[in-house]
Amino acid sequence: LNNLALCSNADMVKISYALYPMICKDYQLLTAGSALGEGVGPLVVSKRKVYPDEVEHTKIAIPGQTTTANFLLSLAFPKASNKKVYLFSDIEEAVLQNEVDVGVLIHEGRFTYRQKGLFKVMDLGDFWEKTTSTPIPLGGIAIRRNLPERIKQELNSLTRQSVEYALSNTGAAMPFVKQHAQEMDEHVILSHIKLYVNKFSIDLGERGKQAVLKMLENSSSLEQYKGVELTEPIFVC
Repeated sequence: LNNLALCSNADMVKISYALYPMICKDYQLLTAGSALGEGVGPLVVSKRKVYPDEVEHTKIAIPGQTTTANFLLSLAFPKASNKKVYLFSDIEEAVLQNEVDVGVLIHEGRFTYRQKGLFKVMDLGDFWEKTTSTPIPLGGIAIRRNLPERIKQELNSLTRQSVEYALSNTGAAMPFVKQHAQEMDEHVILSHIKLYVNKFSIDLGERGKQAVLKMLENSSSLEQYKGVELTEPIFVC
């Protein structure tokens, strides 16, 4: 989906918030439909005991160059450069098979890594929260900037209504969720939903917007964002 947005091939698309500076000329952000919160960040894990001060010297599996996970990893470990991109659901196995020294886990991996014998090296979400005192902006919905304002506002409203319905009717959404889940254990699925779908998914509010703006502000310190200028307005009103 990030690549789809980079190519401007979608009118409305879910993205990693870390991607947004690269597409802001063409897209705005909805205030509904976000994955943002506290205690929800990516985890750096290893098969053997690895200390945080060793991470920059290891081979690291990441779920994508433009993901929020890689953004947070780069903030926490700015000298880490030996990275290899994997499909997010393959990272645990890559660590277990010694293809890499450490891996950055997102989504269901947060709930399953201990069962597979992996160790937590660092919680990147905890690092972000302590550094910025804001929730962690993981992903949001981008919409094409040149669409009519009425259409953008209506889609924002419909997205909010959809999230509200899903939160009130978990059972109705479960068959669809299971069809696309990487981890089939229902307890893991429900834990995943409870952690990542919350009040910020209904509407960012001022606190959520400030968290996103803080991430955009921090992006200027990273090499891959050099020369990128943000286009206003950022959010659909």
